[in-house]
Amino acid sequence: MIHATAIIDARAELAEDVSVGPYTVVGPDVTVDSGCQIGPHVVLNGPTHLGKRNRIFQFASVGEACQDKKYKGEPTTLVMGDDNVVREYVTLQRGTVQDRAETTIGDRNLFMAYVHVGHDCVVGHDTVFANNATLAGHVHIGNGVILGGFTAVHQYCRLGHYCMTAMCTAVNRDVPAFVMAQGNLARARGMNVEGMRRRAYAASLITTLQNAYKTIYRSGLTVQEAIVKLERSEDQPQELVWLIESLKSSQRGIVRCKFN
Repeated sequence: MIHATAIIDARAELAEDVSVGPYTVVGPDVTVDSGCQIGPHVVLNGPTHLGKRNRIFQFASVGEACQDKKYKGEPTTLVMGDDNVVREYVTLQRGTVQDRAETTIGDRNLFMAYVHVGHDCVVGHDTVFANNATLAGHVHIGNGVILGGFTAVHQYCRLGHYCMTAMCTAVNRDVPAFVMAQGNLARARGMNVEGMRRRAYAASLITTLQNAYKTIYRSGLTVQEAIVKLERSEDQPQELVWLIESLKSSQRGIVRCKFN
């Protein structure tokens, strides 16, 4: 299961069924759980923990020290969940002591070629990062988020559950849950209705979220006033709660509509 040319540090811990391809280097303090497939020419540095059934393709770098100039070699970590796919030339870097000291990646995420996830980022579950999508440090990504190719996300931004960005989008503010963002700089372009339909959302739920978008972006209310109005709504499905929470947690302000 481990190719003869692979270099595995004595302090690394690999489950018995983990496969490691030719010329891959696994450093100290790396743990790899069962069912993982590590391709050729991969570099894993630690402290890093990979969960179960992750697949790492050739030339990826996982758990390397971050690029933050403040980083001075402190023992920070990268923790990845289960069933993730990391394609060619992806770079996933550890945290810094100035923040969480940990970069956290959930389950069932797809990182296409050349994706970069910076230090101290938090990535949820079931996301898709298209080719060359890039996260600066301290970014939080919710569940089910889709980042179009060449999307760039500024540090400290938060992207709510099931939002989506178009290709070449430059995100410098928070993107609320379910909202689609596009442009340089990013602007809100509506709700991710097609994504809702693919998840078999009921038509009434889609309408509720679309009406919430109008409250946020078309009513002339401030964000705080929109939050108050949405919280007074008699219909409070979980998805609307996620949207409200993404507004409340925003620290950088949210992306605005092109008409505002």
